[in-house]
Amino acid sequence: MHSTNLLLEEPIRMASILEPSKAGFFPAMTKIVGTLGPKSRSVDTISSCLKAGMSVARFDFSWGDAAYHQETLENLKLAIKSTKKLCAVMLDTVGPELQVVNKSEAAISLEENGTVVLTPDQGQEASSKLLPINFSGLSKAVKPGSTIFVGQYLFTGSETTSVWLEVSEVKGDDVVCIIKNSATLAGSLFTLHCSQIHIDLPTLSDDDKDVIRKWGAPNKIDFLSLSYTRHAEDVRQAREFLSKLGGLSQTQIFAKIENVEGLNHFDGILQEADGIILSRGNLGIDLPPEKVFLFQKSALHKCNMAGKPAVVTRVVDSMTDNLRPTRAEATDVANAVLDGSDAILLGAETLRGLYPVETISIVGKICAEAEKVFNQDLYFKRTVKYVGEPMTHLESIASSAVRAAIKVKASVIICFTSSGRAARLIAKYRPTMPVLSVVIPRLKTNQLRWSFTGAFEARQSLIVRGLFPMLADPRHPAESTSATNESVLKVALDHGKACGVIKSHDRVVVCQKMGDSSVVKIIELDD
Repeated sequence: MHSTNLLLEEPIRMASILEPSKAGFFPAMTKIVGTLGPKSRSVDTISSCLKAGMSVARFDFSWGDAAYHQETLENLKLAIKSTKKLCAVMLDTVGPELQVVNKSEAAISLEENGTVVLTPDQGQEASSKLLPINFSGLSKAVKPGSTIFVGQYLFTGSETTSVWLEVSEVKGDDVVCIIKNSATLAGSLFTLHCSQIHIDLPTLSDDDKDVIRKWGAPNKIDFLSLSYTRHAEDVRQAREFLSKLGGLSQTQIFAKIENVEGLNHFDGILQEADGIILSRGNLGIDLPPEKVFLFQKSALHKCNMAGKPAVVTRVVDSMTDNLRPTRAEATDVANAVLDGSDAILLGAETLRGLYPVETISIVGKICAEAEKVFNQDLYFKRTVKYVGEPMTHLESIASSAVRAAIKVKASVIICFTSSGRAARLIAKYRPTMPVLSVVIPRLKTNQLRWSFTGAFEARQSLIVRGLFPMLADPRHPAESTSATNESVLKVALDHGKACGVIKSHDRVVVCQKMGDSSVVKIIELDD
């Protein structure tokens, strides 16, 4: 993978662009999060998604009940077993999401320049003149001139099932709006988004807590996607809630930035969260269009420098109904990779899209091509400069391992880790070769029983760019004698050879602890 790196700044033979790319064992360094739903929940489809490159499965509780999602999860487990490919589980909360209540599910036609009333009276029937909503405080939050967007859940931008409204007056609890475009609201779930307006609802609702308690905890979810994160305190409260559930104390929290409020408190949120999801669907409504790219680039840079995974959403919306992405979308995916994204999150494209497997495959191919022209040298220097001196012990070891691997043109970096932190720090410097993260399980006790940790750490690296986990035999601790480390290293090398990332005479950089010391060593393989 490293040997094919080009630089866009250097002269390039245009005809070489058309040369077919070599397929590697890992489809791309950039990870893909797939949302499982009606079109992607069978064992066969999930198996195909895993083979195509999906490494995290997202379960979105904005729709469907716990029993439905449990059935999908059981299918995922069967698919993981049959394909022998690891996959992490992400639970996406609903949060303070405003919705139109359309009990009859009948289509509602709205005409341009007409008026429609938004009412909190959910007993009323939805019609072209009246839309009941699930929030009683809208009239207090908006004022004449405020913009409201109503669209199908996971709106992709190509449907005629969305409408822009402008508030004309507030009458008690009701909000009277002028319809800015003709549309037909058809379907069961429509969300309401108010541009740059504070919605006075908790980020983690009682329903969210109930789902996490009854579904998330028993299934030991790897990631919690905290929808509509607006303040660092939202993350702290969610972490406190998870810690009380016992089995979820290791679950990582990814703050989903969806509005201007989250943008304004981004630095504090980044400090508290384990990772960030840039929810560009809602952000695209809240921000002026010309500012969206600027937020993306700035936010990704901040995440990269903090060494925390950043996930970008809404990249190939048109593939919900089409087999190929648009030219703009293909370029958008590549730019997300070049900007520093760790993972691409697919929503409607895999949840209700017609081509979930093809979408994952095409996004993976675009990511792989973009990675070839990623300017690692410039990125490395910029990161080292940002970190400054003196570096922490771990940061110094991680950056040295990456620098050594690039200098000797290593085919892979092997990192022994218990918590996963060392491997994530190596990945922070974006090496051009894969990082094989050998997670060594640790023995824990709560005075009543013994248990091993390690599976969480292994799965949680599945959202980090360039990290590929391998769970080692617990009899080989990460900090041990030379003999036991040599035996687990042999297992890791054999795994790399089986994957096809390591070949005879390749050089491999190994990062491990020996006693109190951290060691970076370069080994050259024999035949």
